[in-house]
Amino acid sequence: MKYLATFTLAPILCFAVQDLGSEYWGVDWLTYGYAAWPMMVGPVLMLLLFFKKRELIRDPSRGANFSQAIKFASFLYVIPNVFVAIGYSLLAAISVLSILAILVADWQLKKQART
Repeated sequence: MKYLATFTLAPILCFAVQDLGSEYWGVDWLTYGYAAWPMMVGPVLMLLLFFKKRELIRDPSRGANFSQAIKFASFLYVIPNVFVAIGYSLLAAISVLSILAILVADWQLKKQART
């Protein structure tokens, strides 16, 4: 769970520092790339973590919190990554596909665990 928290919160903190730093502190070297790249890399790292910990999702008694947390974190990144893909770099499409893979694979793993 600590890795999931790191992959979720680090891009949000980078975005906040970039926004506040460029507006109030006069820091010009904090570009949009400083916030966009962690936003694009976070879901890919969450996908790797998802595949590494997929046994937690198959066993609902052990991994119910992990499944809900990774789905929630994925939903947080859908809209920002779509905007990043449109406005900054098309590489964010990989992040959007990673998010969709997490959501679909979670549903499939739970479906398999029920049978």
